[in-house]
Amino acid sequence: MGMIKEFKEFAMKGNVVDMAVGVVIGGAFGKIISSLVGDVIMPAVGLVTGGVDFSAMKYKLQEAVPAVKDAEGNVTTPAVEEVAINYGTFINTAIDFLIIAFAIFMAIKAMNSMKKKEEEAPKAPPEDVQLLREIRDSLAK
Repeated sequence: MGMIKEFKEFAMKGNVVDMAVGVVIGGAFGKIISSLVGDVIMPAVGLVTGGVDFSAMKYKLQEAVPAVKDAEGNVTTPAVEEVAINYGTFINTAIDFLIIAFAIFMAIKAMNSMKKKEEEAPKAPPEDVQLLREIRDSLAK
């Protein structure tokens, strides 16, 4: 029973829960950015580049060969699938990554600036310091 209790304490720590929430939100954020790239940005890039569809760009190493059948319908030579290097898909993924990285950078930058403003805001002194100041001022009179 001790291991279950220990696991429960570990799983319920604030950092683990915060990390789990971050992973879930990060996954959803990644889907949003992927849609932004695929559905909004890449069509615009395709328009600017003259209708080029990056995802269709590839370098064929071997053409596809259909299966050969004899007169009776028996396969004599099996089909060979196309072998290609899909560099267009890599370009899309690289652009996707850059946009996600930039969006995360901007979100962290905004959070840091809010945190910095919060730290710069004047805070009331602790109660004991305030009491000591009042005593000092009373003694000075």
